[in-house]
Amino acid sequence: PWDKKQTIQTLRHLTIEETYELGDAILDNDLNEVKKELGDLLLHIVFYAKIGSETNDFDMEDVCNEICEKLIHRHPHIYSDVIVKDEEEVKQNWEKLKLKEGKKSVLEGVPKSLPALVKASRIQDKVKGVGFDWEEPHQVWDKVQEELAELQVEVESGNQDKMESEFGDVLFSMINYARFLNINPEDALERTNKKFIKRFQYLESKASELVKPLMDMTLSEMDVFWEEAKKL
Repeated sequence: PWDKKQTIQTLRHLTIEETYELGDAILDNDLNEVKKELGDLLLHIVFYAKIGSETNDFDMEDVCNEICEKLIHRHPHIYSDVIVKDEEEVKQNWEKLKLKEGKKSVLEGVPKSLPALVKASRIQDKVKGVGFDWEEPHQVWDKVQEELAELQVEVESGNQDKMESEFGDVLFSMINYARFLNINPEDALERTNKKFIKRFQYLESKASELVKPLMDMTLSEMDVFWEEAKKL
């Protein structure tokens, strides 16, 4: 009964959830779990295709043909006689082809519902594909410093709206700098999240051993265990 009630719209949030579960399995390097989560996502694809076939909009064959045609069209260096010198030129050709397909902007392909951090990375990758980019890492770092200075001005002014705007500029420029350092900002931040969680849980375990709730501990007492956790 549940299956029959589902539509493409009602499945959306479930698919997003499954994608995040796959992401967790990949971060944990749990290949057995990756296998399971890929199966869950595959089920969703089949589910969408089934719904599409019942409404006479598309079926699994259409889905497969669509991706095959797109890959062939956007890889002329493989399926045609186009010659490219490196990966960067492949990306540039990819963006040019998408514009020829009728897209008005190279940024149209960036999903609106992406988390902001991931979206910023995709935006920067996209505009780089058409040559809109810094030349050297130090230029990006200078931009980070500039944005930090502008943020500090607004912090001192006390204007909350402008503070938020400038804080966003700082984050955007930091994500850009990460790209120049060949660092995935999402992975870097998640690494820090895990590190913080591990250390805080150590602090909690020590508080439990002392039979003393964290709320009853002073910051100095907690800092002692925090420093211990950093050495583990």
